Amino acid sequence: MTKSLRGRLLIGVISLVIVGLLISDIATYAALQTFLVKRIDDQLASVANSPSGRQLLVNVLTEQQGRGPSSSIQFPPGTVTEEISPSGTVLVGKAFFLGPAPTSIPLPVLPSTLPNAGTDKGAPQFTVAGTNGVSQFRVIDWPEDQLQGNFIVLAIPLTEVQSTLSQLLLLEASISLAVVAATAILALLIIRIGLRPLQRMGSVAADIAAGDLTKRVEPATSQTEIGRLGLALNGMLSQIEAAFAERTASNERLRRVIADASHELRTPLTSIRGYAEMLRRGAAESPIDSEAARRRIEEESIRMTGLVDDLLVLARLDQGRTLDRSAVDLRAIATDAVADARVVAPQRQISLSADGPVLVTGDDTRLRQVLGNLVRNALVHTPQQTSIEVAVATDDSVGRVSVSDHGPGLAAEDVERIFEPFYRADPSRSRDRGGAGLGLSIVSAVVSAHGGRVKVSQTEGGGATFEVELPLAR
Repeated sequence: MTKSLRGRLLIGVISLVIVGLLISDIATYAALQTFLVKRIDDQLASVANSPSGRQLLVNVLTEQQGRGPSSSIQFPPGTVTEEISPSGTVLVGKAFFLGPAPTSIPLPVLPSTLPNAGTDKGAPQFTVAGTNGVSQFRVIDWPEDQLQGNFIVLAIPLTEVQSTLSQLLLLEASISLAVVAATAILALLIIRIGLRPLQRMGSVAADIAAGDLTKRVEPATSQTEIGRLGLALNGMLSQIEAAFAERTASNERLRRVIADASHELRTPLTSIRGYAEMLRRGAAESPIDSEAARRRIEEESIRMTGLVDDLLVLARLDQGRTLDRSAVDLRAIATDAVADARVVAPQRQISLSADGPVLVTGDDTRLRQVLGNLVRNALVHTPQQTSIEVAVATDDSVGRVSVSDHGPGLAAEDVERIFEPFYRADPSRSRDRGGAGLGLSIVSAVVSAHGGRVKVSQTEGGGATFEVELPLAR
């Protein structure tokens, strides 16, 4: 069984053509056969139903000459008329030929009982076998009173009909074979041309399977079926390429986070190990050294715990953990964050602008962490005399919180990576002062988990402005 699409299409087309030609040939053959036989039947009926025709045959049968008298009625060559007794015996028979009669005259093989016995009209016609080279005759019979109750039989040979039908059959076979051959060749060419785009798609698919996800199939147009398939394949390939790129980027981020986390944890662990070693070697004999070692071990432990907590928050948000959902007032959160900042940095000018309550649906604890991280980021990364402005407002169906400072601002390359874990705009900054670089990553993850977005821009006059947008509560 052919498995290729080209083979199946070719077999299907040729099969349809063969079936169509067979039906057409059979219908043409049957129609011509019916027409020719009907024409002979009309000739037989015109004689049997005509008094002059009957009289002509009576005269032919009663004359002594071999041929009948001339008449307007023309019989096909080889036509036979016979006088039959009621018992079925042939009494007299005559044959009509244009030239000399052959030595062996073809005669019809009549049945023992004629179909029209007892009727006065010649109907219906029937077909019988023949002899001496004629395979069939078309026959009609009727009783004739002039012949003492005998029957007259008129038989016309079907030789010309069969010859015409044989020629038609040969012609149909020749034409059908030529049409099938031409159809096969033309269909093969059309199918090859039509399937050529699929072959190109297969070649491109092989390159894609080899790892080149940038390849795209052609044609890709909505005007043809194959073109629409190309559009669908290209759309699927784009999604696959994006998924692979995202997976690669995710793996790269994971490796970078693991490396950064290991680096961040190594410092406090090294300090703890060093101070523990100092205690073991004799710091206990000195109360001052012992107190300093214990204090530093505790500080590094607290710092390490905070780092682990931040990593845990990021991991839970990345896993899509469900957050608490309740109505939260952004103005109240911003008020508390500003109050905390004023306590930490009383020398700073920290202002709050809020026209009224701004209610969003979210996790109160996490949103407070967002505002706290943004305000702390402004406190840590700007000079002590720099002012900080916090604003809360609404815009259509969005609640907006912004934290602006007037410090040195951010470089263009820092803006693109500022929300990555462990990224620091100033790599030389002390970890004790600047943290591990997870604050803004947590801000971005929490805001995204609430269906919002966070962005950073340059403050007018210098500095950085972080803006958080969250959908308002319904």
